[in-house]
Amino acid sequence: MNIKELEPQLLALKPTEKAQAIHLLAQSFDNNWKGIEKTSGVCGGTACIANTRIPVWVLVNARRLGISEAQLLQDYPTLSAADLVNAWIYAEVYADEIEIAIRQNEED
Repeated sequence: MNIKELEPQLLALKPTEKAQAIHLLAQSFDNNWKGIEKTSGVCGGTACIANTRIPVWVLVNARRLGISEAQLLQDYPTLSAADLVNAWIYAEVYADEIEIAIRQNEED
């Protein structure tokens, strides 16, 4: 089976089923996320955009506060659109981790 054959079936899924499919696919990457890294001693070891100190949770929280992707790219000139896509997917798959990080940092 190839992606062309799979596409109509994927598009027909309900939103919750799509999220489950994304989660399943993400797990198949063996936690090796292209563009996302966790480094001990950098931003408390939280998931960051690779080769930066920009945590995924910061981007997710900014988005929730109404900051557009265009504004994020302007505010963080080292980011690319692909970095944001990676961050959104990571945040969807690891929603609990991101929620905890946002909560912990709001308390500080």
